[in-house]
Order: sequence, then structure tokens, then C-alpha cells
Amino acid sequence: YTGRFWLATSRMSFVSYPPESDFSIHNLPYGIFSSEKNSRLRVGVAIGDHVLDLSAVSNLFTGSVMSQNRIVLEKPVLNDFMKLGRPAWDETRQTLQRLLSSQEGVIRDDASLRERALIPMDKVLMYLPAEIGDYTDFYSSKEHATNVGTMFRGPENALMPNWVHLPVGYHGRASSVVVSGTPIHRPCGQTRPKDDEPPVFGPCRLLDFELEMAFLVGPGNELGHAITVDKAQDHIFGMVIMNDWSARDIQKWEYVPLGPFLGKNFGTTISPWVVPMQALEPFKVANPVQDPLPLPYLRHSDPYSFDIQLQVGIKTGGMKEPSIVCQSNYRNLYWTMKQQLTHHSVTGCNMRPGDLLASGTISGKTPDSFGSMLELSWRGTKPLTLSDGSTRKFLADGDEVVMTGHCQGDGHRVGFGQCHGQVLPALV
Repeated sequence: YTGRFWLATSRMSFVSYPPESDFSIHNLPYGIFSSEKNSRLRVGVAIGDHVLDLSAVSNLFTGSVMSQNRIVLEKPVLNDFMKLGRPAWDETRQTLQRLLSSQEGVIRDDASLRERALIPMDKVLMYLPAEIGDYTDFYSSKEHATNVGTMFRGPENALMPNWVHLPVGYHGRASSVVVSGTPIHRPCGQTRPKDDEPPVFGPCRLLDFELEMAFLVGPGNELGHAITVDKAQDHIFGMVIMNDWSARDIQKWEYVPLGPFLGKNFGTTISPWVVPMQALEPFKVANPVQDPLPLPYLRHSDPYSFDIQLQVGIKTGGMKEPSIVCQSNYRNLYWTMKQQLTHHSVTGCNMRPGDLLASGTISGKTPDSFGSMLELSWRGTKPLTLSDGSTRKFLADGDEVVMTGHCQGDGHRVGFGQCHGQVLPALV
């Protein structure tokens, strides 16, 4: 089956779905799920409002790579599959598009197999897609960095001198990365509400979300051997939406001199479906202009920014639908994923399959595109009014933050599903 053949036939699937579905045959994201009839964790692919159980159809993967590696499709995490690299990813995607095409009857015409292999989404539970060994958070939106810097240091010192020369980042806490739907307790910690008084201990008062996206690493690199920018794309498996929950008052008191610690380590939520980079290929856009030109090891001319429309809503107890507070786009980022991964490994740091590398808050130029409450309320000076008439400077207990994102194609979407979580009261 050639690429040209699939351009002609894979536009429709025998699994029906509306044009606004996140999970068209052009997408085919991977996730880990269990079902009502089978509690075992295993690999699935989203198509419309169904999950294709790859363990039920693994014998149909007969290509030269996957016929020798079918076992990875039955694992409870994606790490082993991601480790196989691009030849395995491409072959698997081609097989999936063939199996799910309206032109192919292997699953379509076998009622018994269809019942076993295609499971309604409302009958499954989703889990973290990978065992995340390490998690790194970057700070790659110039608008976000400028906004925050202006608040705390003034407009003349908004960006630190290094910001336009390298992708700034810090090492986060992998153990508290959770899958969408997991509630987050308001954290407790030290804060200093008044600059002329000693610090106090108690629940965070300035709880925030951060609209981010993140990518999962595929094949790693040996300790001491850097990933070069011209090879970086071969190590990037796919992307998720991410909410990097932030305790702003805890963070403000602790972050000098070593950066975020307790203000970030209590919870990070990611969407369950990993959208493969092949599905995002049609939505590449030109990279942002970088001035000054980065050092040679970070330069690449090929486009590796993406037109991904992002949205954040806050849902209170009385709402049927979230109140939209932010509409942004992934293309707003200054540093690309290739540059982030290259810089991270330039010391010889060894990346491993399943490592999670996040973008940092994705803010645009207009106030409605700011990707955090810190910016939207401008440090609490401009309260937001939600659709139910309530106001917010930061998040209240009971608030549910709902993040979504998609690429818009011609009559179809490549979407990420939801990244959502509810704020629960502090455990005191």
C-alpha cells in the first residue's frame, strides 16, 4: 500500500464520526486503557467515539518491523512501542489506516472481531500513556515570559539576558504527573503574604493553571552522546495537552535562587491520547523569527511549529459547559521542540523513552490568549467574570479546568481530547 493509495482511500473510515470529532482517521492517537469487560491495561487507538484495542488485532500487523514486535501492542504503557522509532511508527500508522479504512473489510465485515476490538469510549477507563521517567518543563513563550517578567521585575527587565539565546527550562516532578480527570488537592506550603513579615504555612491562596503542550520522547540517546538538531525529530513520538498546576504564592516565596519547587510539584495533568507527529505533519507552519540568531547547534530551517488551536475553560458547580477564559495557539511559542530536545541533551544528558518535555505556558499577544490566571487577571488586579456571573482572580475550590486543542483540516480535525481536572480543598 503506497502513500498515494492512502491519500485516496484513507479519508473515510467504516467507523462513523462527525466532522468535528477530534479522532478522525487522519489522527489515530495512542493511549492506554482498560474496559468494563477486561480490566487489563493495554494499548488502544482512538477513532471517532470508539477505541480500537490493538491487543485484539495485533496479529494483523504483518509488516517487516511490527510482525517481529507485536508484543509491544499488548503492553500496559507505550514506552516499548515508542522506543522502536520511526520505522515502527510509520508502519503501524499505515496498517491502522488500512484496517480502519472504508475500503478494508478485515474488521468491518467480521462482527465478532468488531465487537471485541472496537470498544465505545464510554466503556473504557484511560490511564497515563507512558511510564514517565523524567519530566522537564520549558519556558518557551516569549509573550508569557515577558508578561510574568513585567509583573515581577518591570518592563525594562522583563526578559532575562539568556532567554533569547537558549530554551530556558527546569526539571519537574515526574511522580505527580497524572492523567486527565484526576482531581488535584489545593497544596499547602510556605508563603510570605507581606514582605515585611515572616513567612506563614497554610493552603495556597493563589492557585493557577498553565496551558501547555508536551511531547513524549521515543528512542533515547546514550549518556555522553548529544541529540543533534538535524536528528531531533526522530526522537519525538507525539504530543499531549498539559496543565502545569501552579501555586503562585508558594512559587513567589521559594523560587530565588533555584527556580520552581513546591509551587509546581503537587500535580501536572496530561491528556490521555498521544497524537503522533505524523498526524500533525500537515499542520506545520513557519518557525518564529528568532533574533538574535541562536548558536549553530540550535539552528534549523525546516518548519517545526504547528497550528494547534488551544482553549481553556473553567467550570463551576452550577455550569453545564465551561466558561471559556483563554484561546491560544501552539504556534505562539518561540522555541521549537527540536530546539528544546537538542538543548536538553547537548551536555550528553541521556533521554529515555517516555520522558516528558513540556512547552511552558502558551500565551499569545492579546489578553484573551494569555495561558494562565496570573496573566489573565494580571496578578489579581483584573478579576475575570465567568459565564455564571462569578468572578475569579485565581482558582477556587471546586473549579474544574478544561483544556482542549485541535488542528483543523479540510472537513476533519486532528484533536487531543480533553485535559481536565478539578480543584479539591487542601488536606489540612
